Amino acid sequence: MSEERFNELRGEQVVYAIHRQDRTFLPARDHCPLDATRPGGPETEIPVPAFEIAVFDNRFPAFTAPHGAAEVVVYTDDHDGSLATLAPARAEALMWVWRHRYLELGARKDVEYVFIFENRGVEVGVTLHHPHGQIYGYPFLPPVPALELAADARLGGCAPCALLAEELSAGGRLLHQNDGVVAYVPFAARWGYEVHVTMREHRASLAACSAEELRLLAEALQTVVRGFDALFERPFPYVMAVHQAPTGGDRSPSAAGGGHLHVEFYPPLRTAEKLKYLAGSEQGAGTFIGDMLPEESAAELREAIARGA
Repeated sequence: MSEERFNELRGEQVVYAIHRQDRTFLPARDHCPLDATRPGGPETEIPVPAFEIAVFDNRFPAFTAPHGAAEVVVYTDDHDGSLATLAPARAEALMWVWRHRYLELGARKDVEYVFIFENRGVEVGVTLHHPHGQIYGYPFLPPVPALELAADARLGGCAPCALLAEELSAGGRLLHQNDGVVAYVPFAARWGYEVHVTMREHRASLAACSAEELRLLAEALQTVVRGFDALFERPFPYVMAVHQAPTGGDRSPSAAGGGHLHVEFYPPLRTAEKLKYLAGSEQGAGTFIGDMLPEESAAELREAIARGA
């Protein structure tokens, strides 16, 4: 069981899940628990010899019913694959899996916010190399989506809509766009190569997207990750975070208010070999000190996306 405690000075919940201390950590290649279970091989979390996409409860969960949820989403049975290397149809199918889990978890009374994310690379603390993401069903509204709702109130409307309009007008930080989605380095990026992938139309969540919009979202996400990998000609570490409307626990996710579906990438690299560490100013004062201007990193990423296409 996890334990929640409220940090009064920061005004936020802290969750203690001490059983996670013993979770699997960078196992040998032939003992990956996210591989398919091969005949004569070790038993894994996925008891079939081949699969497309797998979803299961996290063995070392931060949250469990009746106080939230924690799931693992395995993108492919190819241990050496990535979001970038999935076939387009598989990437599109992943969007539908995300949508399904958002709806199902969000309908639970003990889930206030469904958070879909991926940690990629040892630089961000990944413990399993096999391409996968996670889904947390928070039993409370976390600080970041709460801040986004506060931004809506401060701007008198949808903040991501307003920011997207500014990026489209400025143009210099745009990376990629299609009929449904726009990818850009935000004006006030905190990470050197931070990227936001935002729906053109106001869509509160994956549940509000059309089939074509889900396809276009998958296409944009793959384009960005391929560009990342091409930038320094190496697998690019990042945290990918899917931001969408809170579910409100006892309310239907499809009817949830607030939020605009967008995906944010937080890559820790500031050069091919140097990391951006969260040190004194970032952790102690809560203020990021950037090492490059967003316009500069956007120009680099546009070139890398062209190479990675």
